[in-house]
Amino acid sequence: MSVPVAGGNALAPVAILLVEDDEVIRRSVAMALERYGYRVTSAGDGLTGLELFREGGHDLLLLDVMLPELDGIGLCRRIRETSTAPILMMSARGDTLDVVSGLEAGADDYVVKPVDTAVLVARIRSLLRRATFAPTSAPADPAVAAAGSAVRLLDRSARPDQSDPRHQRTRLLFGDLTIDTAGLEVYLVGEPVALAPTELRMLLEFAAHPGIVLDRQTLLRNVWDYGWDGDTRVVDLCVQRLRRKIGAERIETVRGFGYKLRR
Repeated sequence: MSVPVAGGNALAPVAILLVEDDEVIRRSVAMALERYGYRVTSAGDGLTGLELFREGGHDLLLLDVMLPELDGIGLCRRIRETSTAPILMMSARGDTLDVVSGLEAGADDYVVKPVDTAVLVARIRSLLRRATFAPTSAPADPAVAAAGSAVRLLDRSARPDQSDPRHQRTRLLFGDLTIDTAGLEVYLVGEPVALAPTELRMLLEFAAHPGIVLDRQTLLRNVWDYGWDGDTRVVDLCVQRLRRKIGAERIETVRGFGYKLRR
């Protein structure tokens, strides 16, 4: 898998940071991903993984939960302090505590070890598609769509130009919440809100259906790009994170059915 390099036609492999303490698993996963064309950088503990992450240049992070020095949950939290890069957690047990803790820390998705390579690659491709912020369609090659560092933090110094007619055509207003669907920026009371790719995809999905209840399977299909039944806990935890950023009252729970964005 490759992505275009800015300023030229050359392609660069999608870069994945793999942090896994088991050497056998680390090598086998890295080799499997490299066979699919990904460029993999590996670390055996959380602190080394954090140092490699800070060096930059990674399009996606694949983190084990149980790590020495700094566990995967703590590493995920540290990464989320400065980055919205896609994060996929790996759990040896798939326990509810592991899953919930990882998703609450800011992970976008998780897989249970041992994981089939085809399943892992499918999850990675899905995350890369989400990272492009394309709410209506996905390019044929999701790795190309990732465009290296498609994920970005919002510029906190930016403000929407209310006089720009292009802005008028692309902004959606929900009270003091403004969603710029062209610039892919979100403002709350005029202040920019930094959202992770999955959070932004979910908000765009809600905004496209204001006042309409969306069930968890619909959100899994349209936001997580799952062609199969995924774990609906990822939906609930993403809703919680989104509520913390835009206001808990904006997304209403309709018990037994799903969620809706209040008009």
